Amino acid sequence: MLTLTTPRRGRCAALVLLLSAAVALTGCGEERAADTAAGLPTSPARSSRPPSPSPTITSPPASAYVEPGVVDGAPHIGDNNAYRRTGPMSPAGEKAARREAARIEPVLKRLWGQKEWDPESVRAALLKLGYAEEGSGDTGERAGGTLGVRGMDARYETDHYVTPDGAQVGLRVRADACVTAFVQETNYGVKVNGPYMETGCFEPPYGH
Repeated sequence: MLTLTTPRRGRCAALVLLLSAAVALTGCGEERAADTAAGLPTSPARSSRPPSPSPTITSPPASAYVEPGVVDGAPHIGDNNAYRRTGPMSPAGEKAARREAARIEPVLKRLWGQKEWDPESVRAALLKLGYAEEGSGDTGERAGGTLGVRGMDARYETDHYVTPDGAQVGLRVRADACVTAFVQETNYGVKVNGPYMETGCFEPPYGH
């Protein structure tokens, strides 16, 4: 008896081989794609544009004409206030002035506490410290003595001038050094400075 072999079984085997080869090729392609994604450099991302710098706001240049002692740079204000500026003190002059200020301050403090701020009482108390009262010659020049005491200057309030009770003190310690002080009802004060241009060791009033 003859046994016939049908070609279907051979075709099935061939089909299985073809499918296996296709699966193998597909897997290889996936691995190659994965390798490419993991190992090969990607194209660089487009860099973002750097932000524009913020505008710099500069102040207008200061006036070229700024005088010493002028804060706002307004022309000629220094000329108008020159009489209120003191001369320079040397280190030795400042040291000597501070020494005398330390003697005067307790006296004014005591007088203020006693409500004795009239020029006569202040002058008498300071002369007891050994100072000599400053005099003047026929033409107004200083003539001996170093201590000056006088009343307070008038000041403008609202619509009229008022002269407060109190006394001003000017002590010439050296040619370049002064003690300038005052005592009045509300307070008292002592400071050291160089002489004023027009008033010596007395602080000039405002509204010159």
